[in-house]
Amino acid sequence: MIFLQLFYEFFKIGLFAVGGGMATIPFLMDLTSRYSWFTMADLTNMIAVSESTPGPIGINMATYAGFNAAGIPGALCATLSLVLPAWIIIILIAKFMSSFSENKYVKGAFYGIRPMIAALIGYAVWQIAVITFADTSGPTILFHYDAIVICTLLLLLFQWKPCKKIHPIFWIACGAVLGIILKL
Repeated sequence: MIFLQLFYEFFKIGLFAVGGGMATIPFLMDLTSRYSWFTMADLTNMIAVSESTPGPIGINMATYAGFNAAGIPGALCATLSLVLPAWIIIILIAKFMSSFSENKYVKGAFYGIRPMIAALIGYAVWQIAVITFADTSGPTILFHYDAIVICTLLLLLFQWKPCKKIHPIFWIACGAVLGIILKL
């Protein structure tokens, strides 16, 4: 039964998460409330690991979530079911591309999808920011001011032209070192 649930949920994510791996995050957040496959804390870790490992982020997260739910068979099931809709759609597009490429309804649909994808990704960013910068587990909200200050300083630093030339791996390593030192 778990494999049918994994297949259904990740097929649905693969079908509707238009816009890349980050577009899967709102769907994965929904899964945390409906299944005990992983928690919101696991999801933030999943995002961090998926961003820092080679390969598409959506596939990495599906593999991680499937593995949490049902081991290696679950990882395979979630990963394949996430990829299957795109594979089917690409085959259909290749077959009918010439007849639909200039269709005004197709163009209009894609024009309308873009703001929705941006909103879904923005919502996911907001949820992750709340998890990162605030502790909402108690009766009052406690803010992690050190994380807020570090994030603000880094965002300002990234605007400085010499910093834009530094490889992202360096920044990831700096974040890991700061997290260890400050125990974030």
